[in-house]
Amino acid sequence: MRTGKVFFWRALPAIWTLAFTAVAQAGSLNAHVTTPDGEPLLAAVVTATPAGQTSIPAKAGTKAVMIQEGKQFVPFVLPVQIGTTVEFPNHDPFRHQVYSFSPAKTFELKLYGGSAVSPVVFDKEGIVPLGCNIHDNMLAYVYVVGTPYFSATNDTGEGKIGQLPPGSYTVKVWHPNQKAGQPDTRTIDVTATGTADITIPVELKRGRTQRKPGAVDETYN
Repeated sequence: MRTGKVFFWRALPAIWTLAFTAVAQAGSLNAHVTTPDGEPLLAAVVTATPAGQTSIPAKAGTKAVMIQEGKQFVPFVLPVQIGTTVEFPNHDPFRHQVYSFSPAKTFELKLYGGSAVSPVVFDKEGIVPLGCNIHDNMLAYVYVVGTPYFSATNDTGEGKIGQLPPGSYTVKVWHPNQKAGQPDTRTIDVTATGTADITIPVELKRGRTQRKPGAVDETYN
């Protein structure tokens, strides 16, 4: 028994070293997404897909949340990995009826309040516009991707992706008001400990946005 214990404790430093090495040998991507004039672009989705990789589903139990509050969807753009379960809690004091007719996911959540509604599994890649049958001003997007490496840009236009194994990646940028209608694509190489910095301008069209609620938007208690 003593020999087994000695071996176990002597083996632990080696295990810790391997674990630390696995974490340390990962790079990152810092994407700066802008308009053609250099203005930062909020709510663009940046994805990084390893070369040759096919679609990878999310780990079992992966969840995300799309909130309804103040007659608005929050966030405006929600990127999720394929297979993710999305919850739609209603934080308003009145009911909503969320729906989508997207080819990537068609569903409808009947009038409900609070969190008493079944979550939705997004099992196909693509763009899923959301609306509310009660409040026409409400609009949002679930963007379903086939890679675990993705990020939505913040108000400074930055989309950061960490823990990227070294290698070649296809980087795509998508925004709901993108003029071409297709993600901007390019290839980058990620090193074991470095950060790849790229700037990607996106040309926008006059697109639909989520309006703030007005007097014409009815409420249902």
